[in-house]
Amino acid sequence: MLKEFLRRRKFWKAADRLGPDIPLTHWKLYFPTAMRKICKQKFYHFATTAEVRPGSYIVGCSQISLGERVVIRPASHLHAASPDGGLNIIVEDDVLIGSGVHIYVGNHAFGDPDIPIIDQGHSAAKPVRIRKGAWIGANVILLPGVEIGENSVIAAGAVVTKSVPARVVAGGTPAKVLKEIIKYSHTPIAGK
Repeated sequence: MLKEFLRRRKFWKAADRLGPDIPLTHWKLYFPTAMRKICKQKFYHFATTAEVRPGSYIVGCSQISLGERVVIRPASHLHAASPDGGLNIIVEDDVLIGSGVHIYVGNHAFGDPDIPIIDQGHSAAKPVRIRKGAWIGANVILLPGVEIGENSVIAAGAVVTKSVPARVVAGGTPAKVLKEIIKYSHTPIAGK
């Protein structure tokens, strides 16, 4: 048991990931100072005001850039790990990310019907980028190679298979543009 623990501890220390499955570092996410320190060590770029909350899973931290005021909320999964390396997930400044968001840059290969999928490896990574000011709703899935345009909204539960332009609302499975976001005159509600 002790040998197994020491072996796991060594893996936990070296792992390019954060999450509940890495208890040696996961506890640090509960304390802002410790969270920022471990994230600045592990991420490609981790802005001063970025946060990773406990309960989120980040795989391939060294291939992820998080901008200012970006918060990765509980139950979110960011999977940037790629044998090719490089910067695979870029989240620009002021992006809102709901709980349970999943971002993937690769997928299992499945091109040979005669070989179990578990034995076919993975597809090449396709980076994902979320532009400044976007809002990714709860439980959204962003698939490899997509870009979310500046100040766009992805509705809760959407599965994004193709890039979304700037200043639109997109939703559904697969996600499609539902409407443009246009400037309008706001009239306050009486009594508010």
